Amino acid sequence: MIIKKSELSSFLDKLTGQYQVLAPVKKGLEFYFQPISSGVQADLSYSNSVTAPKGILFPQSETLFNYDVQGETADMQECLDTGKKVIFGLRPCDAKSLVLLDKVFHGEKYQDPYYLSRRANTVLVGLGCGEPRGTCFCASLDGGPFGTEGLDLLLVDIGDKYVVEVVSEKGASFLTGASLPLAGKDDRAAAAKAKETAFQACTINLEGLKEKMDVNYDDPVWGFLHEKCLGCGACTYSCPTCHCFDILDEVKDSTGCRVRNWDACMFPLFTLHGSGHNPRPTGKERFRQRFMHKFKYFVDNYGAFACVGCGRCILNCPVNIDIRQVLADIKAGGDEK
Repeated sequence: MIIKKSELSSFLDKLTGQYQVLAPVKKGLEFYFQPISSGVQADLSYSNSVTAPKGILFPQSETLFNYDVQGETADMQECLDTGKKVIFGLRPCDAKSLVLLDKVFHGEKYQDPYYLSRRANTVLVGLGCGEPRGTCFCASLDGGPFGTEGLDLLLVDIGDKYVVEVVSEKGASFLTGASLPLAGKDDRAAAAKAKETAFQACTINLEGLKEKMDVNYDDPVWGFLHEKCLGCGACTYSCPTCHCFDILDEVKDSTGCRVRNWDACMFPLFTLHGSGHNPRPTGKERFRQRFMHKFKYFVDNYGAFACVGCGRCILNCPVNIDIRQVLADIKAGGDEK
């Protein structure tokens, strides 16, 4: 099937009557995923959003439930979001990140009802990357500029229209009644060419990285890798796979609410004990934890790297730390610099 670019706005207008539609919206020079009320607000001419659309399903701050305590009884109201949503135009790396988050929030032992409710009620319409950024390396992490993992539909830009590829049953059901024309032979050939060209641009060598991480906890390499890091958390808050959070109660008199907020292993308070002891007392330990988590512990627990190669941490780091160079230095290891 195809969607002509000249008809995209009207297509989105129809969706806004049935779903909450979230799409890339340009603000200044940057793009953010935000709810739209009209198709003209969506701008698909973007490289990637500043922050990941992860926050739509796993908000930076959310109320889990409200409560009112009266004597020995308490009235509690859970705040589950069951609204139907469409995330339109997200990149394949961001869709892949949600597959990784599924492993955390939908595990065998624990399931997070707040994340899962949004996940079940959200359709993911991806947009392939015809021209990946120079900071992208998704193809090295079992993904790619036109990867479909986690998506329900994938759009491939072929000039004046998008080829629409159905990925899941949810995606097929979503298109029911849309009356989109079928893609012709030339359309499919153009889509295949776009995929082949983009894939070559997004690779780095990660061979042997996990094996190195298994044995380098005390490697001198950590002594210099962390030196530039400010511990500001820009990398973790822009990362589509970071999922650490803190929970607190906001109380006034007998009423209150329980709130979940993103947290980050780069912050000194993250592991500070009530006694005052901190098992990660310096930037070295916190920097090491971030990389150990993504490239060793997550692999041990879930069988995948906790990184999708989106490059946001490279773009947002105020001191120009490049995760690709850090990984290369870890692989090299041992030599103090």
